[in-house]
Amino acid sequence: MPSNNAPEASVPPQDARSPTPTKELYPMSNWKYDSFLWTMSVLADLFFREVHPRGSWKVPRQGPVLFVVAPHANQFVDALILQRTLRNESKRRVSLLIAQKSVHGFMGWASRQVGSVPVGRAQDAAKPGPGTIYLPDPINDPTLIRGIGTNFETQAEVGGMIFLPSTKGQSGSSVDIAKILGPEEIRIKRAFKSKVPIMQLTGRDDVDENGSFTNKGVNGCKEGFTGTKYKVAPHIDQTKVYQAVFDRLKSGGCVGIFPEGGSHDRTELLPLKAGVAIMALGALAESPDCGLKIVPVGMNYFHAHKFRSRAVIEFGSPFEVPNKLVDMYKNNQRRDAIGQLLDIVHSALSAVTVSTPDYDTLMVIQAARRLYSPTGKKLPLPIVVELNRRLAMGYEKYKDDARIVHLQESVKEYNRQLRYLSIRDHQVGYARLSWPKVVLTFFYRLAKLLVLSAGVLPGLVLFAPVFIATRTISRQKAKTALAASTVKIQGRDVMATWKILVAMAFAPVLYNFYTSLLAYKVYQDRLWGRVPEWVPIWLVFLAGWVFFPAITFAALRFGEIGMDIFKSLRPLVMCINPSSSYNISHLRERRVELSKQVTDVINTLGPNMFPDFEHTRLVGDVIRAESGPPSPARPSFRRRDSEVSSAGGYAEGVETPPHVARRNTTQSSRAIPRNESFSNIGQVQMFATRPPSRSRSRSRSSSGGGAFGSAAFPVSGFTTLDSKEGFDEASKKIREAMRERGEMRLRKSRRARDSLIDGDSDDEDGDADEYEEAKKKQT
Repeated sequence: MPSNNAPEASVPPQDARSPTPTKELYPMSNWKYDSFLWTMSVLADLFFREVHPRGSWKVPRQGPVLFVVAPHANQFVDALILQRTLRNESKRRVSLLIAQKSVHGFMGWASRQVGSVPVGRAQDAAKPGPGTIYLPDPINDPTLIRGIGTNFETQAEVGGMIFLPSTKGQSGSSVDIAKILGPEEIRIKRAFKSKVPIMQLTGRDDVDENGSFTNKGVNGCKEGFTGTKYKVAPHIDQTKVYQAVFDRLKSGGCVGIFPEGGSHDRTELLPLKAGVAIMALGALAESPDCGLKIVPVGMNYFHAHKFRSRAVIEFGSPFEVPNKLVDMYKNNQRRDAIGQLLDIVHSALSAVTVSTPDYDTLMVIQAARRLYSPTGKKLPLPIVVELNRRLAMGYEKYKDDARIVHLQESVKEYNRQLRYLSIRDHQVGYARLSWPKVVLTFFYRLAKLLVLSAGVLPGLVLFAPVFIATRTISRQKAKTALAASTVKIQGRDVMATWKILVAMAFAPVLYNFYTSLLAYKVYQDRLWGRVPEWVPIWLVFLAGWVFFPAITFAALRFGEIGMDIFKSLRPLVMCINPSSSYNISHLRERRVELSKQVTDVINTLGPNMFPDFEHTRLVGDVIRAESGPPSPARPSFRRRDSEVSSAGGYAEGVETPPHVARRNTTQSSRAIPRNESFSNIGQVQMFATRPPSRSRSRSRSSSGGGAFGSAAFPVSGFTTLDSKEGFDEASKKIREAMRERGEMRLRKSRRARDSLIDGDSDDEDGDADEYEEAKKKQT
C-alpha cells in the first residue's frame, strides 16, 4: 500500500514524448503499468466481445489532463478498460483515484502497479450512532440538531459527518458537523434543503419538494415524533491526497476520477462529488499556467455484467476551467466556484453518456431506436450509443407532448408482446420469409449448432467448475453490495469484477489439476501406451498447460457463435408452426406500422431539438427515400461504401475532429484520429485525387492546413515537409492510416460473419426476467 508519508517530489511532464516520471507520493512505474495492463487486457478481451473507443483523438497527447469518468457502472473493470484504452489509443498513462477500503489484497497490489491514489471516504468509515436525532426548531434554527440518548462529545468530532438513513431508490443525505454543543446537541454547517431529510428529521408531511414547510404557523416536529436513526463518520484529512493530485497535474501527468463517488447500476448519473472540482481548481490555483484540460469520458455498456458483452468508451471534447472560477476559488468563494464547475462537468458528462430516469424509460428509448433504424441494418456501436443519447435528450424535452405520450404507450405494448412471445425485436423480420425458406434456414442453423456443439462440449465440461463458481460468487457479492449500498438497484455493477477475479484465481488451479492428472497418467502407463517412452514428464506437463487453455478458448469462441444461433431458432420454429405463425406475422405488421410512427415523430420534432438535424443524420430516412427521389427540400442521405467510417458507421453520424486552427498545438497532437473518421487513405487531402469542396473545407492557402476528406480536419502547412521531422510526421500519418484501413477491413469481415447469424444482435433488450426484476426494484 502506498505510504502517505512518502517523500513528495516534482516530476517532469508525463506524455507521449516524456513518459517517465520521477518518484512522487504515489509513484507510477511505467514498465509495471504496461505489463499489468497487457496481462489484464487478455482477460478483458475474453470477457468483452467488443470494446470500441470513440473520440480518442480528442485526448491531448501532452500536458496535464483530468479525466472525469461516468457512469461508474462496472466497479474495478471500468478502471481497467479506461487505462487500457488511453494507453493504446492516446499513449497516455493515467493514475486513478481508488477508495481506501478497496486497497487490500489483490486489488491493493494491482492499484500500486498502475499508480492509483487511495482516497479515504467518510461513508466508508461511518458507523451507526446510539439514540436518534431530530430538528427541534426547523424553521428558525435549521442547523441545530438535537439527540435522544446520544453522546456527541465522545462519538462525533468537528469536521466529521452525519449520515441520515437511505430511502427506497434514494441515498441518504449527509452534512458536515460545524460545532459540538453538548452530548445531545450539535450544529451542522448547512441546513438540509430537500424534502426527504426534512421529513426524516421532523416527522412532518407538510414539506414541499424544496424542503420548505407549507404550514409555517406550526414549529417543531410532529407530535409524538421520536427522531430518526443516523450514522457518524470521523473527519478525514484529504490534504495529502489532494496535494499528490496537484503535483501530478502540475507536472503534466494524467489523473482519472469517477466523480459519482462509487459504482452503481442505475440508469442515470448520480450527483457529482465536490472532489473533482477541488482537484481542478486547486491545481490551477497553485499553477495557473499549467494548461490543465478536463476530458469527460462516458462508459457506455451493453449488459456490463454479462460475459461477452459490448462497450463503447466515448471521449468528449477537452475543456479548460474558466479563469473567473479560479479567481473565485482563490478569493474565498470556494463553494460558488466548486458548484459552478460541477455544473460544467455534469453537462460535459451528459454529452457522452446515456442517462434516463428509470429502466422503463430506457427500455422504451432502446425500442424506439431499433424501430427507427433501417430494417435489417446492423448499426455500429458508436451510432447505437449516439442514437440512444439523442432519443433520451428528445424524450426529456418532449415527454409531456401528446404525441410522445401516445407513442410511448404503443412502444411499451410492443415490448410486452415481444416478451410474451419470448423473441427479440430483430427476430420479428423472420415472418416475411416464405415457409420453405424458413424450414431450410431452421435445419441449416440446427446443423451448424450441432457441429459447433462438438467443439464446445469438451471445453464446457472441463471449464464448468469455473463457470459455476463465477456465477455463484458474483451473484452472492452482488447481494452483499446491494445490502450495503444506498444507490444500487440490483448490485450488478460488481458482478463483472468478481467474475474476472474468481476466474483469475480458480482457472489456474483447475488447469494445474488437469495437467497434473495428465502427467500422472503418463507416468503411470504412458497414457494407456499412447505416449512414447522418450517423452519426458516435464514436457507433458508443459503441453498440458497449452492444451487445456486452448480447449477452453476454442469452447468460448464456438460457444459464443453457437449461443447466437440457438437464440435464433425459437422464432423460426414459431414461423413454421401454424398455431404461432399468425402471432409473429401480426407482430411484424405492427412493427412496420410502429416504425413509421416513430420515424414520423422523430422527423417532426428532431429539427426543433437539433437545428442541424437534416445535416447530421445518424440514420438515413428510409421512409422518405422509398417515397420518391430527393429534392432540394428533401436531400438524399445515401452513402457510398467508401464513405462509411472505419468504426463501421456513417460519416454523418460519427463525430469528426472540429475545424479549428492548430497553431498553438504540438506535432504530437496533430495525429490522424484513430477509429473515427475515414476508411481510405485517399480521403486524406494531401493524398486525395481531387481537392475537397470549398463549402466543406478551408482554402489550401489557409494557415490551418488542409482537411481530411469531408471532415475538415486541419493538418499542418506543407512547409512542415521541408524538414526531416516533417517527412517523418507524414510517414507516421501514412502508416497510421494504412493500419486503420487494415483494422477496418478486419472489423468489416467480422461484421459480415456476424450478419450471417441473425441471432447476434446488440442484445441491449435484456432478458424478460431481468427487465421485470429491475422494474419492480425501481418502483
